[in-house]
Parts: sequence; structure tokens; C-alpha cells
Amino acid sequence: MDKRQVIAAIVASLEAEAARLATAARATHAEATDAENKPENKYDTRGLEASYLAHGQSLAARELAQALAQYAALATWDFVAGDPIGLGALVTVAAPATSVYFIGPGAGGTEVAVDNRTVIVLTPQSPLGRQLLGRRQGDVLRTTLAGRPAELTIASVA
Repeated sequence: MDKRQVIAAIVASLEAEAARLATAARATHAEATDAENKPENKYDTRGLEASYLAHGQSLAARELAQALAQYAALATWDFVAGDPIGLGALVTVAAPATSVYFIGPGAGGTEVAVDNRTVIVLTPQSPLGRQLLGRRQGDVLRTTLAGRPAELTIASVA
């Protein structure tokens, strides 16, 4: 799997999410400021609720913009056998099922499909991301997944 394709898929996913969020934020802002949403009495909070939602959407848009900037600045290189896992690593983990993770600077939890495989973005701040950092191909990691103890073998680092 080509790491540059993975990064391009992550960026495309973030850009699509940013576009959807911008559209939703414009609609929410329009609703919050619409004359029809003036409170009819002291218990009518439709306009206030819409303004809270618009604020939350603007914060999410800011986080997406930050993640896009981080991916644009991300230096990529290919890890070789024996290199410790770090930012920019594409990690394949074998467990009961094989999973592929990209250690990225942001947008943790984002899932993209590349070469008919799902790649999940982990950040160094996430529990599994923290546990993977510094490990090497062939290392066995004992962790908890879905509330159950799990043993993961690092199959490859690219």
C-alpha cells in the first residue's frame, strides 16, 4: 500500500468533511439569525440553540482546517525494517483480524479506503497511538480492545 495514496485519501476525506461542515454552518447561521426565530416568549430558545450549534460547527471547522494544514506540512518517508514507529508511519497490526493504521498529526479516527483496505488514522495522543509509538516491526503489544485484553503483533511498518 502506497503511503502517499493514504495521505492523499485522508486529505480528500478532510476536505470533503470541511465542505459539508461549511454548508451546514451557513445553514445553521442563517437559521440562528432569521427573523422567524425571534423568541415568542422567554421559553422559546430555537434561535439560541441554533447559535450554539453554529458555534460548535465553527470550532469543528477550525479543527479540520488545522488538521489539513498539518497534513500539508507532513514530511513523509518510508520506514525501513527496524525503524521505530513514529509520526507518518503506516502500521499493519495482526491480531484476531488484520488492521492498518496511519500515525497522523490530527484527524484521529478518520477512516479511508485505499487498495480495498480500510486505514484508520491514529494520533500520538490516542491510547493505541501512544502504545504503538517507538515500537518496531515484530513487537507484540498487549492492550485492551473493546474492553477485552488483546495481543497485537506489529506485522509491518512503512
